[in-house]
Amino acid sequence: MAVNPLKFETKLHVAPTSGPKFSSSIKDASGQDVILADPRATRALVALMDLQAVNGGAASHWGGPAALAEAMSALHAIMFKDQKWFEKYNFVNDVGHGENGIYALRANLGYGDLSLEDLKGFRSISSKLTGHGECHLYPEGVLLSNGPLGSSVGQAQGLAMADKLAGNNRVTINVVSDGASMEGEAKEAFAAIPGFAKKGKLNSYLLIISDNNTKLSGRIDGDSFSMGPSFDAMESLGWKVIDVKEGNDLQACYSAIEDALKNISAEQPICLRLKTVKGYGVKSTEEHGAGGHGFPIKAFSEDIHNFIQEIWGEELPAEFKSWASDLTQKPESKKSDSYTVAEGAVMEKAQAGFARAAISAVEEGIPVVSISSDLQGSTGMAAFHKAHPERSFDVGIAEANMVSVGAGFAKQGYVPIVDTFSAFGVTKGNLPLIMASLSSAPVICVFSHTGFQDAADGASHQSLTYISAVSSIPNTNVICVSTSSQAEAYLEMAIEQYKEDMDNGVTPKSTVFFVGRENFPSYPVKDVVYQWGTPQVIKEGSDVVIAGCGPTLFKALHAAELLEKEGVKATVVDQAFVNNFDVAEFSEILKQNNFKLITVEDHQIIGGMGAQLAHQLKQAGAEFKLASLGVDGSFGQSAYKADELYAKHGLDASSIISKYKNL
Repeated sequence: MAVNPLKFETKLHVAPTSGPKFSSSIKDASGQDVILADPRATRALVALMDLQAVNGGAASHWGGPAALAEAMSALHAIMFKDQKWFEKYNFVNDVGHGENGIYALRANLGYGDLSLEDLKGFRSISSKLTGHGECHLYPEGVLLSNGPLGSSVGQAQGLAMADKLAGNNRVTINVVSDGASMEGEAKEAFAAIPGFAKKGKLNSYLLIISDNNTKLSGRIDGDSFSMGPSFDAMESLGWKVIDVKEGNDLQACYSAIEDALKNISAEQPICLRLKTVKGYGVKSTEEHGAGGHGFPIKAFSEDIHNFIQEIWGEELPAEFKSWASDLTQKPESKKSDSYTVAEGAVMEKAQAGFARAAISAVEEGIPVVSISSDLQGSTGMAAFHKAHPERSFDVGIAEANMVSVGAGFAKQGYVPIVDTFSAFGVTKGNLPLIMASLSSAPVICVFSHTGFQDAADGASHQSLTYISAVSSIPNTNVICVSTSSQAEAYLEMAIEQYKEDMDNGVTPKSTVFFVGRENFPSYPVKDVVYQWGTPQVIKEGSDVVIAGCGPTLFKALHAAELLEKEGVKATVVDQAFVNNFDVAEFSEILKQNNFKLITVEDHQIIGGMGAQLAHQLKQAGAEFKLASLGVDGSFGQSAYKADELYAKHGLDASSIISKYKNL
């Protein structure tokens, strides 16, 4: 018996009524011609979108959407036969890196108000076309937000179960990658979907897997382990598995999807396993170990012309030529309005210090091991993997497993360092971190791309709760580092303390390091000396304390420089130690600065550095005036650079100065 849900009005656009601007033709099962979007246009537009983002200073993705261009074109041709397509289908894309391919495809189709011109804003702060599909900004085009791999599969299962309960005659179509299939939450859903279907509690479900044996750092079976047995097991779980050997053949994709939807039933879900090629359409990316995961062309490069010409293979459309020409025009550089870089400091990612410290520890005879989940190239630990491959393990795209494996190493006497993006480490790795502490199996975590530092990827990758998520885990130190010298110094100290505790029969604490993404000075001031657990005074003043942590330290320094021009002397404190620090020392710093405190962080105000700092100071009896800058209960979005998001959310130098004047 159907159970009527509350009234819910979809915001999704209806299917376009006109044909695609750039089209291809194939045959349907009855032999009739079908006009659909040309996959070459999708690839060319993705390349142009990506370079537009790269020119703006953002990363972007080419390989994933290139692999799925045929499948997405075929799927949309079938779904969009019905104007109110969303009444017949739930379409859920879990291939977050492939969302730009969907934008490009739909602009070609004329979906809603999406045009080729709109694509030029991709990943910018002014666009709804974010790095990964985000429902909160673009509900007209995105049913469920995506980004963290595997996160949408269980939600898609919920859609199909809800449709069954409501009595809706609707098919759920879920597109995933082989990398996402490594995630625990995806594997849970892979087992549950056919299980509930067999019990009559789930509507018809079509799973489309893009299987190209490729993840960010390289080939899945080479770096980690083969996913072949996992996919072979789908049939034993209850799926009807259909292998499509030519996943980049438009006719093969259309025929397979058409046949699957014609014969699908609620009793047994169908899994289409498409053998695709990541980076398809350009020989160099097809052959690249990571399939051209990001975008291989540098900003404003003339190489874009040959790149899209190879994709198209004939006379390029005028729209592509014109856009490509525009992308090679480098604008005049603008004078930077930012902090003064310390004498002798070099600009580099703070992550670089972590690998140096880990390699140094090995040279000292400490049994350090690295357990990664595909992102060691982004977290800085790739240098350690290269130097000590025998001590390095890539468990695949499986952050929860990574932390738990680290705990296992800890129980055997090793010093495990695990690494991933902050957004994944504190969410998917949170329970394993708790269990590691409960099991007296401490791990050292390097979690990068904090807060708005992962600007271009958008809200799903911006870990605005990274501090609050782990600060209350017992026996855990939380440290936000701002520079490579600080990362190197504090990781060396953490490893040494870990060894000393173990030698003395004491269980060490876990240490969670958080670090940004962009380039920063290698040190904030010349001859800085780092001390464990101590609030680090970077600039001395007498009127107010400005405390930052991680990347926002440099916003605090910039504000202090500007205030000094107005006769205000601000003390800048690097509050790297968030949940365990010398409260008495900080109280003394406040006393010397009129008991005025401003905190700034790219984290939610609730539970962040400022909240923890103020709470511990108050508990110690300190009296002071407080102003806290942080994110006020909202999500982020894509932007070319983090500075754009800092300004929008009031975390820049001018916002700090305004807070001071009202303190």
